Amino acid sequence: VGNSSVLTCFLKGNITMLTWTITPKAGGLCTLVYRIDTNETHRTTCSDNINWIFRAGLPPALGIWQVGLAQEGNYSCEAATTEGNFHTRYHLTPPPRLSLSCDEQGSPVCEAAAGKPPAQLSWVPEGSSTAEEKCHNNGTVTVLSKFTACSTNVTNVTTCMVSHPAGNWSQSISC
Repeated sequence: VGNSSVLTCFLKGNITMLTWTITPKAGGLCTLVYRIDTNETHRTTCSDNINWIFRAGLPPALGIWQVGLAQEGNYSCEAATTEGNFHTRYHLTPPPRLSLSCDEQGSPVCEAAAGKPPAQLSWVPEGSSTAEEKCHNNGTVTVLSKFTACSTNVTNVTTCMVSHPAGNWSQSISC
């Protein structure tokens, strides 16, 4: 939640028109259309944090700023080109917020907050860890994992690895 996403269309040939159809899990349908020949854009009922991104030398992309639960849903692009029509589909889901800290005993604690679905946490180097999940009313889940080294020979730098459908992240800490 709070991150930005850029979605692109798969296509071949020269673009004549791009259409994004967004079906959010909650709320109404949003459509963005871009016609190359007239350099015109059109949008219907889209939130302000969803818009075109125009970059030199690249096809227009769809930008979503401050991704949250309201943006969760299906994103479909149709590109009309000189070589035919191409469709690209995405399912956007809110990523968790990652934080890593040391507790009072000097053990690393990793938190992947408010993800949907719950994130998977692992540690490098491997050691024993305890994990707990907290479900929130909005359907997101916070996962909290505490690392405990199995031996005193373990390096002081510990890395928390987070795996989620929205992406993979890692952070390191020395407690």
